[in-house]
Amino acid sequence: MSYKAEISAMREELRSLYKAIPEATAGFSALTKATKDHGVLGPKEKEFVALGIAVSQRCGPCINFHVEALMKAGATREELGDVLAMAIQMGGGPALMYAGHALAAWDELAAA
Repeated sequence: MSYKAEISAMREELRSLYKAIPEATAGFSALTKATKDHGVLGPKEKEFVALGIAVSQRCGPCINFHVEALMKAGATREELGDVLAMAIQMGGGPALMYAGHALAAWDELAAA
C-alpha cells in the first residue's frame, strides 16, 4: 500500500474512532491544538520533534502524518535527513528501520 493510501486509510479509521469515543478524542484534539498553537517553536520545529518521537516509538501512522505535516510546513528533505539522523542516534537499529519509512513516505508524497 502506498503512503498516501495509508494516510487516507488511517484518517478513515480515526474518523470512526472519534465517533465512537467523542469525549476522549475531543480531549486529545484539545491537547493537540493547545500544543501546536502556543509556545515559542514554530509549526515546522514542532513537527520535527513529533517525527523524531514517532520514529523512536516506531509508530508508522504517526510517521506518515508528521512527514505530511512537515511538507506542508515547508520542511526540506535535507532537514528531514538531519532529524532522522538524530532519531537514529537516539533509537538505534529499530529507529533506523522506521527512519527508512519516513524518507520513503517523503519521497512518495513529494512525487505526487
